[in-house]
Amino acid sequence: MADVKKRKPDEDRGLVERAKDGDTAAFDELVTKYSPKLYGLVYHMTSNHEDTNDLLQDIFAKAYRSLRRFRGRSAFYTWIYSISVNMTLNFLKKRNRHWKISLDDVDSAIEFDKEFIEQTSKTDPVRESNIHELQLRLNEAMMELSDDHRAVVTMFDIQGMPHNEIAKILKVSPGTVRSRLFYAHRQLQNHLEEFRR
Repeated sequence: MADVKKRKPDEDRGLVERAKDGDTAAFDELVTKYSPKLYGLVYHMTSNHEDTNDLLQDIFAKAYRSLRRFRGRSAFYTWIYSISVNMTLNFLKKRNRHWKISLDDVDSAIEFDKEFIEQTSKTDPVRESNIHELQLRLNEAMMELSDDHRAVVTMFDIQGMPHNEIAKILKVSPGTVRSRLFYAHRQLQNHLEEFRR
């Protein structure tokens, strides 16, 4: 999380310039560097590993084709995040037109998380059941958010990005980001309220 906040704007400039000159190894370094963060971003917006893998391939292919037009007015990571968010939002709009996602289709990544398994394996069955139910409710609540609201929650709450950075990526004002977060948090709280009783 902190690496996004501390990153210098020109940190990737050398790799970007080499990649623009046709050095595929330099672009591969950028792919390797940003794949984990972008995977998390896209996955938390789609809730599907297969869709995430397909989208990441498309995102990096588009970035490679568009690299010559990257002028460096923003940091490379802001540019690649913008491509990722836009392509994912477009994918979600198309997907939502064709089918409604079922909670059975939502991958539950936390169930396979090593720390989560270690924490819950030593507890009693009632606690395990409650944690599992909370995760299902949270996934359900996330899927109830609009795509735009899910994007800001993913970037802010899950990836730890500051408001200003999210604003640059989404090309909106920081006030719009705060407003979307406020609304999304309220929706999530309302959805989870019944569980808290």
